[in-house]
Amino acid sequence: MSNTDLAEHLFTALQNNDMDTTRDCCAPDFRGSQNGGPEMSLDALLQFAGAVNAALPDFRYENPIRTTTDSGFVEEHLVRASRPDGGQLSVMVCVVAEVSNGKITTLREYVYTGAAAGLLKALGR
Repeated sequence: MSNTDLAEHLFTALQNNDMDTTRDCCAPDFRGSQNGGPEMSLDALLQFAGAVNAALPDFRYENPIRTTTDSGFVEEHLVRASRPDGGQLSVMVCVVAEVSNGKITTLREYVYTGAAAGLLKALGR
C-alpha cells in the first residue's frame, strides 16, 4: 500500500469512527500532535476522534490533497460538519505524517484555531 493510500484509509476510518481500522493504520508507538502541542498516544487520538464524531455526527473530510514524501505523506483537507448550534464548521487542515513499515508512526496536524472555535465549543473545551 502506498503512503497516500494509507492516508486515505486513515482519514476514511477517522471520518467513519472506525477505530479498529484507525488503529491498524498506526504503529503501536504512534505519536501525534496538534499545532505543535503536547504529544498524544494512539489511544488519546482514538479518544479525541470518538469525541469529535459524537459531538459532530456529520463530521467529514473534503477535498483532500495527498502527497507522498520520502518518509510518509502530507495531506491537506477541509474539515466540515454541522455544529450543535446550527452553524457550519469549515476548517482547513494540514497533516504531516511519518510512515515506517506501512504504519503511521508520527502525525502532526496543523489547523487555524480561529476557524476551529466551533469544534472546540462542540467538544466543551
